[in-house]
Amino acid sequence: MVIKFDLIAAACENMGIGKNNDLPWRLKSELAYFSQMTTQTSDANKKNVVLMGRKTWDAIPPKFKPLNQRYNFIMSRAGVNLEGYKDCFSFKSLDEVISKLQDEKFKQQYENVWVIGGSYIYEATMNSKYFHRLYLTKVLKTFDCDTFFPKMKDNLVKVSDPRVPEKIQEENGIQFVYHVYENPDFNKA
Repeated sequence: MVIKFDLIAAACENMGIGKNNDLPWRLKSELAYFSQMTTQTSDANKKNVVLMGRKTWDAIPPKFKPLNQRYNFIMSRAGVNLEGYKDCFSFKSLDEVISKLQDEKFKQQYENVWVIGGSYIYEATMNSKYFHRLYLTKVLKTFDCDTFFPKMKDNLVKVSDPRVPEKIQEENGIQFVYHVYENPDFNKA
């Protein structure tokens, strides 16, 4: 099985993705889309991995921790105390994450790897040879943000995915649209 990182993010017009360690908007249907995409597998015996940084982990409300039906991978140079959490793993580097994903026993347990933030984790995985796709929800409004999605690679190709709605969505007076971009260099390395 080839490791592939699929990034999933929502960003407003200025590419902001967060404010004070929280989302600057409330879009229940977008959160449902995120949950469906990161949870759904074709093999009922497997789960997906969600890879995140410590701040993203900290931003998840306690009642939703860990993200259920998924392996939660938290990457932090300082490490993270995950005592009492099931299906959660702490890593100090992307190399450690990749090593776990390549582990023969663990490979049989997961299907997809979804990168869910924050900025540093997005950038590190986008710059790796394992970067496959970016599932980007563009929120068609500008919000005050203190965290931003990193600069996207210029060579990404817009593709379609049957699981992703194509028309403009609207909720709470906020319009947003789902995009899927593929890295043409994936699997060439």
